[in-house]
Amino acid sequence: MRRCSPALPVWLLAVLVSCAPESQVAGRPYGGREPGQRVQTGLASYYGPGFHGEETASGEVFDQADMVAAHRTLALGTLVRVTNLENGRRVVLRVIDRGPYGRNYRKGTIIDVSKGAARRLGFVRDGLVRVRVEVLRAPRRR
Repeated sequence: MRRCSPALPVWLLAVLVSCAPESQVAGRPYGGREPGQRVQTGLASYYGPGFHGEETASGEVFDQADMVAAHRTLALGTLVRVTNLENGRRVVLRVIDRGPYGRNYRKGTIIDVSKGAARRLGFVRDGLVRVRVEVLRAPRRR
């Protein structure tokens, strides 16, 4: 009779966590390797007037009215669906910049959206809101 190695329970735990519902792995991507299956939950903040007209990490000039976002790790050009978990509103945004950083990042913010996107999501007054971020399409690799 063959015995299981001591590492098996750790391996099994890793598999179970990677397949867990998003509420059990909040704030972390989960699911398969396909871009459409990447989901994160956490806080969203918005950025606007102080960055309006400035060049972003993608080289594009930031317009606070555009449907765009900043994310720390997703490839520039990635399309994401951001859902406000408090009111169900959602928008599709294109990642053009890096962020969030600073105080909001330390509070758990996973994405910065433009002021126009925050308006559509209904959280301009609140400043921060719980969201789900789903990758819809990653840019093609060159």
